[in-house]
Amino acid sequence: MYWVNFLHIYQPSDQSKNILEMVVNESYRPLFKGLLNTPGAKINLNINGGLTELLAKNGYQDVIEDIKQLAKKKKLEFTESAKYHALLPFLDREEIIYQIQENHFINRKYFGSVYHPVAFFPPEMAYSKKVAEIVAELGYALVLLDEIAFDGGKNPPAYDTLFRVKGTKNLIAVFRGRRVSNCIMSGIVRTKKEFLDLLKDDIKKPIYLYTAMDGETFGHHRPGLEKSLFKILSSETLKQIFISELPQYFQAEKETEPVQSTWATTKEEVEKHIQFYPWKNPQNKVHQLQWKFFHYLLGLSHHKVLSAPTKNKLYKAMASDQFFWASGEPWWSIEMIEKGAWIMLETLKSLPYIKKSQITQGEKYYKNIISTAFWWQRSGKIEKKAELYKEETRIPFKKRTLEKGKPEVYQAFIEMMRRKMWQATKKKNFERAILWRDAIWKLETKNDIYDTIHAVDLLRSEVSDKKLRMLMDRYKEKYKKIKPGQPELRKV
Repeated sequence: MYWVNFLHIYQPSDQSKNILEMVVNESYRPLFKGLLNTPGAKINLNINGGLTELLAKNGYQDVIEDIKQLAKKKKLEFTESAKYHALLPFLDREEIIYQIQENHFINRKYFGSVYHPVAFFPPEMAYSKKVAEIVAELGYALVLLDEIAFDGGKNPPAYDTLFRVKGTKNLIAVFRGRRVSNCIMSGIVRTKKEFLDLLKDDIKKPIYLYTAMDGETFGHHRPGLEKSLFKILSSETLKQIFISELPQYFQAEKETEPVQSTWATTKEEVEKHIQFYPWKNPQNKVHQLQWKFFHYLLGLSHHKVLSAPTKNKLYKAMASDQFFWASGEPWWSIEMIEKGAWIMLETLKSLPYIKKSQITQGEKYYKNIISTAFWWQRSGKIEKKAELYKEETRIPFKKRTLEKGKPEVYQAFIEMMRRKMWQATKKKNFERAILWRDAIWKLETKNDIYDTIHAVDLLRSEVSDKKLRMLMDRYKEKYKKIKPGQPELRKV
């Protein structure tokens, strides 16, 4: 197995100095210094040009230098992206090209000749056919996508071959493995042994594993997790390679037509055609107002010759943050919503030959966004949305399955956990055996709702969906025969 490990780091261009300092000290500094001291580690890194400028402006030259040293020592390879972390599928061709070219210019300025990316990372892995065509046209060889993009989550992509993107000239799509990425990011896997146990027999296969995670997860969002990453990266069992090296080991023998998606998109969202749900929910009034203002601003800016400061403001206004923090499911920040609306208003006011009536319309959009957001918070709507979002995990697994007429699901998970417990016992991994014993007890007694990492999610991280499905089908047949006698299914 060949392992491509990718980290993405980003902060908004107007991030507060206090938060930036926390992220630098808790994540960036220990992460990159630790990688320098981890033998055999190879990291693929995306750093948006906006963050590079932010680090330089605020005196964090040491972080830039550590990243540069990693690249010089052949321990790090850069990927290309958009400077201000915009959702590229929603921009015009010229805007996409400008963001990419500016990203390259800024990173080349600070990192020098070691910055020569051949792969492209769309912010949020937000993909569309238009994005692929432009990326290929600009000369990038690979585009980094989530596995959901392969066919909307119906089937996983093959990892023993590479895929050419249909309609482009030799652009290769590389699909992220969600399961392993999520296990590392969530802290389920913290040691080399746990990492190798997770991969099982796949380690021996001639395939590649592509993991992709936010760099801030290590140290900032999850204190201490960077140390676990160093342990995993120090394993010599897997051959770590850069993304650019994939074509040396795998042929692009097949063609694919990826679906519109992000690395947060679910199968259900693809089916409902709401792939960009956290940023553009058709039922979210704040989102609706933000996008109306956004398109109004872009419409006014088209066909105008903009000064450099105004153009810079306009591209900062394209960042995805304001939309993400207005989702309310569960991410919500009035401060980020206001910042996004304000920069759009300030940009509008700085446009050449702007009419007073157009400024008035912009101010109306700004006020409507802010007043709607405040009303959502004051009225308790946000609190209710957050509760609904968490509700599913607060319902015990037993109640969601066995007591809802799905006994085969409940029994399949319990049986698989028992198997895992006995397997761990035979290997004398008693700590793991106790973990599964306690997980079974929690499911049976409905105490699973208090776990940070749910027992069911833990099992899914270690057992393929196919195996669980086969077990469920077996129980389903069994329960068909005894269904009339099940007390939990009788209507009393």
